[in-house]
Amino acid sequence: MKILNELKCSFPSVSSNEALARAALSAFLIPADPTAQELADLRTVISEAVTNAIVHGYRGTCGEISLCLRMLPERVIYIRVTDHGCGIADIDKAMEPLYTSAPEEDRAGLGFAIMQTFTDSLHVRSAAGQGTTLTMRRKLGSGDAEE
Repeated sequence: MKILNELKCSFPSVSSNEALARAALSAFLIPADPTAQELADLRTVISEAVTNAIVHGYRGTCGEISLCLRMLPERVIYIRVTDHGCGIADIDKAMEPLYTSAPEEDRAGLGFAIMQTFTDSLHVRSAAGQGTTLTMRRKLGSGDAEE
């Protein structure tokens, strides 16, 4: 896989860092000149991924979240979010719309559905007690689309 540009960072799993992840993504995408809709979609995707790691992966404890952003040929953005939290016991169940592992926290259970809707591909790798890695890709438009 040819990588045209890459950003890697890690940060503690505190809720204020969800905004940091969105800002990092926005800054990373500036040279690609995404449409306003593409940017909004991808900011939502990264927000959901990081929030899931904080709320479900670490469950009230603090750990590290790793973020990797890559620009690939043909205007494909690659996003990887990794935590080393509790992991997901049943990935298929977790990906069902409206399912949440934290119903006591009044969660909607739509995180994975949103990520699937706003990306071209979503891959979830997880192991109990070892954490979760979400890998997503989205092809941006031609760069000269009207907003």
